[in-house]
Amino acid sequence: MSSRRLEILRAIVDEYVATQEPVGSKSIADRHSLGISPATIRNEMALLEEEGLITQPHTSAGRIPTDLGYRVFVDKLATVKPLSPAERRAIETFLEGSSDLEELLKKSVKLLADITKQVAVVTYPIIGDTREKLAVSGTAHLARSGEDLGLTLSPILEALEEQVVLMRLLDEANSTVHVRIGREQMETNLQATSLVTVGYGGDSAQIGALGILGPTRMDYAGSIAAVDAVARYVGRFLSEGA
Repeated sequence: MSSRRLEILRAIVDEYVATQEPVGSKSIADRHSLGISPATIRNEMALLEEEGLITQPHTSAGRIPTDLGYRVFVDKLATVKPLSPAERRAIETFLEGSSDLEELLKKSVKLLADITKQVAVVTYPIIGDTREKLAVSGTAHLARSGEDLGLTLSPILEALEEQVVLMRLLDEANSTVHVRIGREQMETNLQATSLVTVGYGGDSAQIGALGILGPTRMDYAGSIAAVDAVARYVGRFLSEGA
């Protein structure tokens, strides 16, 4: 795929995530400095559609990304935008002062939900027990995504109530941020969503995982940065033996 076509895909994803409206060639030409005409953009969009990366939701509309389009965006285009010093300080200020790991992680899951406007989940060990505990925050954000999720909203909420499903998904997390998009989700009821996860732990070993779940139309770069930053803070808390 040409770099120009990748830039057009990036523009379509950015526009659609921001506006929730199908994206046309004219809006890309007007809002993105690509240095090419709307006609050239239309030709490239036709090729992106042939490749299954974008689709036309209805006649005479612009295009929206497919799950495959989001996957290409995440894998090849979405450089993780670093959090600003102010954002990092806000995270540390919110989380500092926690007396133990459980308190820290309950704060972390609420913080992630607030930052990303998605559902946030975290698993953590129970002291003196081999089981893990799960904390969830921000399920109300799903209701605000009703236009994205449509009839899939109720099955998603049902899946979230079955904690074993979320535990299984988070058990697969490791030290690298991982993104599952749409039909990449093994759980049928979650195939209208994307899941961003990462493991956390001290210097010795991973002890749990955290992440966010939301519609496939999400700010992937921002979500990845937030999940990674919170996991790193938790890891530092554990390493320092706070």
